Amino acid sequence: MEKSASSELRIRKAAKADVHTILKFIRELAEFEKLSHEVVVTEKILENSLFGSEFNSAEVLIGETFHEPVCFALFFHNYSTFLGQPGIYLEDLYVTPTHRSKGFGAAMLSYIAQLAVERNCGRFEWSVLDWNEDAIRFYKQLGAKPMSDWTTFRLTGDELFKLANLKSSS
Repeated sequence: MEKSASSELRIRKAAKADVHTILKFIRELAEFEKLSHEVVVTEKILENSLFGSEFNSAEVLIGETFHEPVCFALFFHNYSTFLGQPGIYLEDLYVTPTHRSKGFGAAMLSYIAQLAVERNCGRFEWSVLDWNEDAIRFYKQLGAKPMSDWTTFRLTGDELFKLANLKSSS
């Protein structure tokens, strides 16, 4: 599925040939979020997890203007037990600084919202860093509501392996 979001932006599903571009966007996003030190992903890892099997971990959209990639979105399906429906979780949305405030972020979100509706999803969710007031304001203008009653928890690295190796005492 390909869509022209505005006269300037063309949104398309990423292909294996886009791995270099996807990694570039991930690194730029991490730098913006002051989290570059956490990026360990490589092109090979992305290729395997996004394009390497029948079941791929996530989907990626590339937004282009005049054949130049200027934004990307990476998302995957989750599931709501309360709704009994799948949902879409947006892991990353990034628009290059020189192309911000042109409606490209909104176009990418609209595109994913259309996919959610087509796929009978009950939710479209994402997280935003507390300090990113511009993004929070932007998301609220779109009608998104912050989930202030929820706290995100995460296990990575040694903590993840430690929990995975716990044995049941029963």
